[in-house]
Amino acid sequence: METIVIQETDPDVLEILYAALEMEGFRVYALPEADPDYLDIIEKARPHVVILDYRLNGEVCKQLCSQIKARYPYLPVVAMSCNSNIHEVYDRYGFNDYLSKPFDLEHLYRVLRKYVSGEKAIL
Repeated sequence: METIVIQETDPDVLEILYAALEMEGFRVYALPEADPDYLDIIEKARPHVVILDYRLNGEVCKQLCSQIKARYPYLPVVAMSCNSNIHEVYDRYGFNDYLSKPFDLEHLYRVLRKYVSGEKAIL
C-alpha cells in the first residue's frame, strides 16, 4: 500500500483529502501543522509522496521541503497552494510538483500516481 503524508492547515480540506486518498487505497498520515517532529513522522511513515500546504507566503513550506530533501533527496514533495503563481515557483524550492487549489480529485490522483507505482494508474 502506498503511503502519503499530507500537511494542510485547513481542517476541512485535510479531512476531505484524507477521506479521498483512503478511498483511493492510500495509507494517509494527515497533519494540520508543520510539526517539529515532521521529519520523524516521515521516517516512521516511510511515505511514497509528501504533500505540503504552501500557504500564502510559503516560507515554512519551503524550509520544510528543504529539510525533507536534505534527508530524503529522492522523496517526491508536492506543493499544494491557492497562490496564483505556484506553477512558476514550485521547482525553484525543490518541490517535484504542485497542486493548485481548488483541484479536482482525479487531478490529485494523477499527480500522485506519477510518483508511486501501482496498477491503479489513472491515464
